[in-house]
Amino acid sequence: MPVGPLICVIDDDLSVRKALVGLIVSMGYRCSGFESAEAVLASEEARGAACYLTDIHMPGLDGFGLKRRLDAKGCSAGFIMMTARAEGHLEQRALDAGAVCFLRKPLRADALRKGLALALQTP
Repeated sequence: MPVGPLICVIDDDLSVRKALVGLIVSMGYRCSGFESAEAVLASEEARGAACYLTDIHMPGLDGFGLKRRLDAKGCSAGFIMMTARAEGHLEQRALDAGAVCFLRKPLRADALRKGLALALQTP
C-alpha cells in the first residue's frame, strides 16, 4: 500500500475520478477521490492532503472556489487544476489563482507526474 503524502482528486465525473486515483496510486502515491469541492472540504481525511488535483468546472463550488476556501483556511498544499474545456484564458486564470500546474483532459501520465512532483515541492 502506498505511503507518504496524500493527494486528493476532486472531479464530479466518477469514471475520470476513479481513473485518476488508480493512476496516481500506480505512481506510488496515496490518493483519495472526492465527487465535489464540498465533499473534500467536509472530509477529515482531506484536511491533511499535500496536494489537491481538481477539475475546474463542477456543479456547486468550482475549482476556483475550492482554492479560495482552502486559502482562507490557511492551506499551503500544492494545487493543480484541470479541465476538458478549450478556453485559452483558463490556464492563466488557474495560475493566477495559485495553481502550481494546469492540465488539460485527457491527462497525459507524464504531465500528471511532473505536475504532482511540482505540487509536492510547494511549501
